[in-house]
Amino acid sequence: MLRSFPPPILALVLVAGCTAGPDWSPQSMWSPPAWQAADSSQATPSMPIAAPADPKWWAIFHDTELTSLEDRVAAANLNVRLATIRLVESRAQRRITGAGQFPALNADGSYTHEDISRKGVIGLFGGASGGFPTSITGGTKLPPFNLWQDGFDASWELDLWGRVRREVEGADASVEASADARRGALVSVLAEIARDYMQLRGLQAQLAITRQNIATEQDTLDLTKDRLRGGLTTELDVANAAAQLQTTRAQVPPLEQQQAQSINALSLLLAEAPGALRSELMEPHPVPPVPPRVPVGVPSELARRRPDIRQAEAQLHAATATIGVAVADFYPQITLDGSIGLQALQFKDLGNWGARQYGLGPSVTLPIFQGGRLRATLELRKVQQQEAALTYQQTVLQAWHDVNNALTAYATEQRRHDALAAAVDQNRVALDLSRQRYTQGLADFLNVLDAQRALLSAQLQLADSATTESANLVQLYKALGGGWEVDFPVQTAKN
Repeated sequence: MLRSFPPPILALVLVAGCTAGPDWSPQSMWSPPAWQAADSSQATPSMPIAAPADPKWWAIFHDTELTSLEDRVAAANLNVRLATIRLVESRAQRRITGAGQFPALNADGSYTHEDISRKGVIGLFGGASGGFPTSITGGTKLPPFNLWQDGFDASWELDLWGRVRREVEGADASVEASADARRGALVSVLAEIARDYMQLRGLQAQLAITRQNIATEQDTLDLTKDRLRGGLTTELDVANAAAQLQTTRAQVPPLEQQQAQSINALSLLLAEAPGALRSELMEPHPVPPVPPRVPVGVPSELARRRPDIRQAEAQLHAATATIGVAVADFYPQITLDGSIGLQALQFKDLGNWGARQYGLGPSVTLPIFQGGRLRATLELRKVQQQEAALTYQQTVLQAWHDVNNALTAYATEQRRHDALAAAVDQNRVALDLSRQRYTQGLADFLNVLDAQRALLSAQLQLADSATTESANLVQLYKALGGGWEVDFPVQTAKN
């Protein structure tokens, strides 16, 4: 029964397990019943569905090269590896903080050769032996002596107010925040690899289109020269055809430059030297098309999938725990200290039982006057918690905006792509008709030039739209926070 304990022990029992400061509770987040884009009035060919999302979302593009790049980037990317190192650091810091929950035990030993000053403090006692009291020296000078000591000492803070427990709680939350920071870095890198890859394939498609048009325009130039030799046209048509051909050729170098830059961007993400992936990526391939079905999960999963939301929540948890630490600093700090050891003037006497010495007892530290430091620290911790709470709210709100914007961009680009595809078809018809009428002498050559320019422009826009459409799907999966769940091989440094 509790009344059988002495009053001091009873007090310790009552306060043991008490934890200062506010307790943490997981945050609740509003979510809509279904995904909705900003403009969902028109249906699109490939709409998101609420089916479970595959963490390995890039597999929906069915592109083996893209999959290979994604599989390599987690272990190679420097940002991910830096975030991994920071996670390892936070775990080590957690172990350091957690050590405060346990007693500290040290072994020590010493040897000293001492000669006590006859003019020092001991001389205050007086005496005939050069300042030494005769009760100590026996009337003779105290000679130098040896002192041998060894033993153990221990100390343990009684965490009555939960200060150490709050520190450990905060350290655990910081580990979670570091883990989610690494997940966030991984999500960003996975999306960046896919976007850069889509951009590269789009540039290669534009290069192919431009070169096809160069060949077509070369045929047109040859046609005008033949007609000039036959007296059916003028040198003006030949000059216009040659100018159009050179204008189209001038579009090739900038596209080649952008292609090289895209390959370099992918190389950088994989921590490779510039141009390291050139042999792997120079062969043109189509832009990976979007699938007919796009599983994106349900809105209520967003808070658990988005690493930045998880990180902000963990940081809020850590900030809440620091308030408890600041509150506990106002209360007495009680430490149990103990030591046991041997002390002798001769080394051979250290094993003698009579050489033993020990000490055991509590020590209490009570803050009385700190110049306002404790109150200012508590106020600071409370304000920091408010800052973390606002950061969490802002992160959640930004997440929903990101998803909404990504859904809108994905849906509208599909409609733009369809319109451009129809425009390309009609421009091809217009070019064929204009060439026929020009050959038959029924139309002016300017009609052919206008048709060629319109077709080239529409084809380039269609290629760009295909790239943007696939990149927007990548952005949607990034907004949903997907990809970090995949069990990638992780390394902090290259061997």
